[in-house]
Amino acid sequence: MTNRASDILRTDLQTSRNVNQTIQHHWIALFGVAYGLFIALPFLAPVLMEFGWKGAGNSLYFLYSFLCHQLPERSYFLFGTKFTYSLPEIQSAWQNTLNPMILRMFIGNPQMGWKVAWSDRMVSMYSSIWVFGLLWYPLRRHLPRLPFWGLILFLLPMALDGTAHLISDFAGIGQGFRDTNLWLALLTHNALPPTFYVGDAWGSFNSIMRLLTGIFFGIGLVWFAFPYVDDTFQDLNRLMLELTKHSIIP
Repeated sequence: MTNRASDILRTDLQTSRNVNQTIQHHWIALFGVAYGLFIALPFLAPVLMEFGWKGAGNSLYFLYSFLCHQLPERSYFLFGTKFTYSLPEIQSAWQNTLNPMILRMFIGNPQMGWKVAWSDRMVSMYSSIWVFGLLWYPLRRHLPRLPFWGLILFLLPMALDGTAHLISDFAGIGQGFRDTNLWLALLTHNALPPTFYVGDAWGSFNSIMRLLTGIFFGIGLVWFAFPYVDDTFQDLNRLMLELTKHSIIP
């Protein structure tokens, strides 16, 4: 290898190492900005609708429809009279249907407000990854690693809750055992208000479970996966350092 080619290769390796070092030291900031934008856009959709920018708002609803069922009775609403609406309220404002493909098309109206572009479970799950990711970084040297079985324990509540909802929905939206939660009413001897057992509105058992299981999911994923991401950048930095010093360059 000629001296010029060697110098060029060394310069390229040094540049790559500098870039990797920058990412290594600031990847959590890059994550915070990029991922923060990802989780903020669903909240921007109702804002755009409220201000009359319907083309941009509908584009966001369409984009995030590939990531979420967007059922309105399981979504948060902004700029309306209520934060969440029951299935009968959605049906009276939209169509008297139990077809989820039709129900998911309802994004709101000026009276009820506009729904966030993904469901309450998605809000809880994705937002908790962002929150706990930023909290984990300054504490990372003081936290033990979460073993794989620990990750499973954190993910299990969502798996059970989501599977129960899926099985329940086979009976029809608003008709399955998770809509009435009679089993829970029997277990608790109806000790809580009726609204706690029925439906998906905020304050119901279903809404609380979607919130909590999403938070558990975020904690488990960050605690388990983020240390490996941090290690990967450090390993790449050490590799670049070795290659720059000698190794492949005569």
